[in-house]
This record gives sequence, structure tokens and C-alpha cells, in this order.
Amino acid sequence: MQMKIPGLIDLQVNGYKGVDFSGPALTEEDFVGACRAMLDSGTTAFLPTIITSPQDVYERNLAIMAKALRMPEFRGRLLGIHVEGPFISPQEGARGAHNADWIREPDVEYLEWLISRADGRIKLLTIAAEPDGAEQLARYAITRGVTVALGHQMAGDRDLERLSRAGAAAVTHLGNAVPAVLPRHDNPIWPALANDNLLATIITDGHHLPDSVIKTIVRAKGPDRCIVISDASPVAGLPAGRHRTLGHNVILEESGRLFDPETGYLCGSSATMLDCMNHLASLDLVTSEQLAAMGFDNPLRLTDLKPEDVAPGKDIFYDTERHLFHLTT
Repeated sequence: MQMKIPGLIDLQVNGYKGVDFSGPALTEEDFVGACRAMLDSGTTAFLPTIITSPQDVYERNLAIMAKALRMPEFRGRLLGIHVEGPFISPQEGARGAHNADWIREPDVEYLEWLISRADGRIKLLTIAAEPDGAEQLARYAITRGVTVALGHQMAGDRDLERLSRAGAAAVTHLGNAVPAVLPRHDNPIWPALANDNLLATIITDGHHLPDSVIKTIVRAKGPDRCIVISDASPVAGLPAGRHRTLGHNVILEESGRLFDPETGYLCGSSATMLDCMNHLASLDLVTSEQLAAMGFDNPLRLTDLKPEDVAPGKDIFYDTERHLFHLTT
């Protein structure tokens, strides 16, 4: 049986086909080309994402993104900007591929500067919950129409509860952006799973999370509180081999696994939303309607958007017998 779904919404795209949205050499032409290619891959709409960067890169790249968002062809397709950082944990492992030199303590004035450089188009902000000032930052962001997610952190139960009360609405790529070795109970994962007020974005590319962890997250949070993201890196869409991305020399294996051989940590994903949805579907964990919600309805709900805010993209169907999402040809 073929079921047409309304679309796939990706809340985290860091780049595509060699174009780094956080790169100091980003051009308008390259950004527009990468966005067109991502939309052509089956992603209906997405949030281009800039990670922790030096001030001059923020100033330049946010302006490039904001200009593209005003282009008629991207209305309803580029839904805003996701700023992941710079207000995150500097701890090794928790900061992931983010450069520690550019991480900042929570700073409302700096956030307002970022918002102004993005022409008010920041839709999602990922911060760590534990630093002093995180609550004030979250509350201010929300007054400016920005959804706050928590990630790249070493937050405990009280931290997450405090930020949840301040209005934070989600956890960014739950189960990732933490050190490889953690205390078995006192770590950021368990309280994030337990907090019913926080939705969870998860990278279901088959590499970031073992299938058993995906199942645990979906069962603990419930499909209505889970959102699939690709976390696509600038290497996504490129052939296997050695690449330079996000300040790291990385290896992209034929399997799609993308990692820094020096640290062993992953450096974003090489997958698209279609890839991630298909891996999740292969687990036969939730209903077809719940799958569609995790890829379309839930990300819109998190960012306070409605289906009518999304422009039609390529037709996407779900084959309920083969557990496979596919585009029309």
C-alpha cells in the first residue's frame, strides 16, 4: 500500500555537497546551490544551520542566509535559521565538532546581535542548560520568537528542569554530543529521556544511534515527542573518502559513517531526511502515521509553524509493506 505523506521537515542541515554553512568562505551562490540540491533530494523544507563560529563568520554567513530566505523560490522551503551554539559546553565530547575557542557563556546582548544579523530569521537556538545565565538567555530568546533547544551539554536533571520551566522545548540530537564515557546514572541522557516537557530530535541515520537506543528513545518519549533530523554535514552528498569539514579532517566510509579518525567522534551526518526516515522505518517501530508525524508534524509543532507555512515539494510516498519512503520519479 502506498501512502502519500505531506512532506519531510529537517530542523538541522549544516551544509550539503561540499558547502559548509558555517564556513568562512561561504558565498551566496554556494549557499543557494546547496539549498536547491537539498530540496531536490526529497527534503520538503528545512532550517539551514550554523554552528559555533567566530563573530566575523556569524556576521557574514547569517546575512547570506537571511538574504536567501527572502528569495521567492525559498518561501515555505527555508523556514528559518537554526543557530547551534555558541552558548554550549566547552567540555570535550559534549562540544562535539564545535571549536572550543569560539564557545561563549550565555550572553543576551550577543544573542540579540545574532538575531539582528539574521534579520530576525533565527527560528531555533541550541544552548547548554547548565551554565549560569542559561535561563535568562532562554527566556529572552523566546520573547524574540526563537524556539530554544538544549544540547551539547553536561546538564543534569535540575538543569533540564530549570530550563524547561524557562521555556526550553526540546533536546537537540538526544544521545549524541556527549562524551564517549559517562557516569552510568548521572549524565545528560537519562533526565532528557524522563522530561515529558522536552521533545527530542534524533539522528536516525544508522550511525549516530544504535537501533536499540533509537527504540529506547522513541518508547520513552513517545512518537509524539520525537523528531527526526538529518544533522547533514557539508560532506553529505559527496563520495566516500577523506574530506575536510567543520575544522576536521574526516573519513566518509562507504556505509555513510562520517568521523574524525583522531578522536573517533562523528562529525555530523552524511544522510538526508529521506535516508534517516528510511532507517527509522526499517525498524518497524511505529505506525506509518507516527512516522509521518515524526518527519513533518512534530518539527512544525516545535517551531510554532503550521502545514500551510510549508510550500509543496516533491511528492513523497510511504510503502507500508516494504517500510520504505520514496519520491515519485
